[in-house]
Amino acid sequence: PDLMSLISEERRQVAARLCEIEPRFLPVHRLYGPPPWRRTTNSFRSLSRAIIYQQVAGAAAAAVFRRFRRLYPGSPFPTPARVAATPPEELRAAGLSRQKAAYLRDLAEAYLSGAIRPRRFNDLGDGEIRAALTAVRGIGPWTADIFLMFDLLRPDVLPVGDYGIQQGFQILLDLEALPDAAAMRRHAESWRPHRSHACWYLWRLLEHSRG
Repeated sequence: PDLMSLISEERRQVAARLCEIEPRFLPVHRLYGPPPWRRTTNSFRSLSRAIIYQQVAGAAAAAVFRRFRRLYPGSPFPTPARVAATPPEELRAAGLSRQKAAYLRDLAEAYLSGAIRPRRFNDLGDGEIRAALTAVRGIGPWTADIFLMFDLLRPDVLPVGDYGIQQGFQILLDLEALPDAAAMRRHAESWRPHRSHACWYLWRLLEHSRG
């Protein structure tokens, strides 16, 4: 069997196990299927985009991201060296705040200094990668968790700081209020080592509840 067939079969098995543990996942699994995740090929792009999109509405953030990319013609996305060499005023002219311009330059420097080494990601645990990322200004626990889940396809991530995940837990457990982080971690213990997949179902459960 080819790689995609193996991946599909693995995800089918994970879905079956999670739906057995949490029967409320079954309807969203039938509606949405397995997570359509693919590993990123450019971690610097993913993290730069995450910084640019922070606390900005989607359409406005997308416009800034396009203007940022246009600063670097001739390549699909700039290298850390090119970003580090870009004067802050040029980044500001693309629509970045002073703070985000500084964050992007710090991220670029982290790649150049070796503080972030994407080629070593396969050899590092989630905690080690999370620590390296959150040491960079502008990257917090939520961004690190989402990067681990969506870009590195780590299978057992639980981003308890995500509002959508909190709401998904509230719906799943039929709670009157949002659960705290400890309660979410306790309930999700039975989902190990597939908490990333389960979180995808929580987001879909929230989406489905909104009609």
